[in-house]
Amino acid sequence: MANFDSAWFLYGALLLLLATSFVVRIDYVRMGLAAAALVALPLALFRGPDVGSSLLVIAILVVNIGILARLWLRGAKVRFTAEEEELRRQHFAGLGPVPARHLIDQGHWISARRGEVLIRENQAAPSLFYLGEGQATILRDGIEVGKLSEGALIGEATVLDGAHATGTVLLGSNARLWFVPATALRAYLAANPDIASALHEGFARALRGKLASANTRIADRPLPS
Repeated sequence: MANFDSAWFLYGALLLLLATSFVVRIDYVRMGLAAAALVALPLALFRGPDVGSSLLVIAILVVNIGILARLWLRGAKVRFTAEEEELRRQHFAGLGPVPARHLIDQGHWISARRGEVLIRENQAAPSLFYLGEGQATILRDGIEVGKLSEGALIGEATVLDGAHATGTVLLGSNARLWFVPATALRAYLAANPDIASALHEGFARALRGKLASANTRIADRPLPS
């Protein structure tokens, strides 16, 4: 191959490895390694008679494709109920099926009655809650300052650092909840940092949604006469 320019393949493989360095999800890391090996394969095969480097690149490619296939087969076997799938879609979208299944299994689903207090003002959130069905009210100093509808996360702003909540959250209707105790969640995420990163992203989206909703409520309030 007289016109073979190995530099392009080398640059391509290095760029893929660089991109992979920023990835947290392990399945994406495997994809990046496999793609880098695939791009580097022509370089290893045609740059010279170095059989060792060719075999090494092929081994990296085969191993990572094999692991990806195994992860895909495991994920294909995972099943979610309708309410679990909705929780995953809204807040754990950055997780694959297997880690999402493991995270959801750390918590419990319960039915709760109207008037039950989930989080108390000036106290640490006891759990992270997901409001699958129903409504909740946010109170500060006994005054209603907001409402939460189904699909909302509750306690995500403070549950990981143990800070005190700035408001009380009580149920405004009978509700269906998923919750995981704060201590159990922190211990689980400490042992699974890849899941922690994806969960932080979900928390950030939930907080942005609440901020946008609060800004809308403020904008819709009538101006004092």
